[in-house]
Amino acid sequence: MAYPLAGGGTTPPIYPAGSAQPSPPYSGTFIPEIWSGKLIEKFYASTVLAAISNTDYEGEIKNQGDKVHIRTKPTITIRDYLVGGDLTLDRPASNIVDLTIDKGKYFAEILDDVMEIQSDINLMGIWSDDAAQQMKITVDSDVLLGILNQCDARNRGLTAGAISANISLGVTGTPLPVVANIANPAVAGQITILQAILRMGLVLDELNIPEQGRWIVMPAWASALIKESELRQAYLSGDSVSILRNGRLGMIDRFTIYVSNLLPKGPVTGPPALAAGEWVMYAGHAHGLTFASQMSKVETMRSERTFGTILRGLQIYGYKVLDGIALAQAVISEPTPP
Repeated sequence: MAYPLAGGGTTPPIYPAGSAQPSPPYSGTFIPEIWSGKLIEKFYASTVLAAISNTDYEGEIKNQGDKVHIRTKPTITIRDYLVGGDLTLDRPASNIVDLTIDKGKYFAEILDDVMEIQSDINLMGIWSDDAAQQMKITVDSDVLLGILNQCDARNRGLTAGAISANISLGVTGTPLPVVANIANPAVAGQITILQAILRMGLVLDELNIPEQGRWIVMPAWASALIKESELRQAYLSGDSVSILRNGRLGMIDRFTIYVSNLLPKGPVTGPPALAAGEWVMYAGHAHGLTFASQMSKVETMRSERTFGTILRGLQIYGYKVLDGIALAQAVISEPTPP
């Protein structure tokens, strides 16, 4: 894969002649080793990717452009046994899937020497928190958009289901109108958020995806519908305290519920595309998606053009849908406000 190169006309220039003075000015002490650890730790504390994917290969990456060869589990053939008959011998072969660390995001800041003595705030804490948050927003958004339509065809669309082939999970142009409870009289096409979750569980069931370790990621407005639905009653959710009181969604239909505001939302030009008002909801098992990320470089250097210290960091990452049958998606639309 070819990477874009920065030329002499790069904007902003690689070595800026100056930079805007922060207001109010700030300063602090930077320790590269501590920063690197803090950044990646805070990144994982705030990202949904670590919860919905496997990160088994993270320790094997060092630089952008690295490639990790992943051996997948072969499918063993089961045959009928006949007394006195010869056995047919198979030689199972594992398919090799390459996880390429082909993406990188960076930050670069400059601290002017004249500002260094004008503040006593904790620069490390402030920059670490904000860099981790901005990385989370950027990387999560990129991956969640990148896996759109990457699941198995039997786990999405209007005819999902490996066995039934009649489960509607919505498509762009024909999303699922999701509500908390069906109106009386019912509105044609509307389904409850619980029905949407059950449909996603069913398509995974029909492909024999393990029940242990399933997850579902939905936008915040969809999680609010759960709290408005019948599941707000403690005796229906199986919890001692209702989700309306404790705010915890926990598990529904074997799914651990996660909420993210970074899920793809239309309009998205494609392919794949999403129309205005359409959202994506993902479900699956950690086996389906692999994600690897490292804070590869965190360093300081003296500026060549001014009296100041440059702080910069590089986060490299890559992701791949390893097994599309362990990932499902629904295209949903938000209910119209009354």
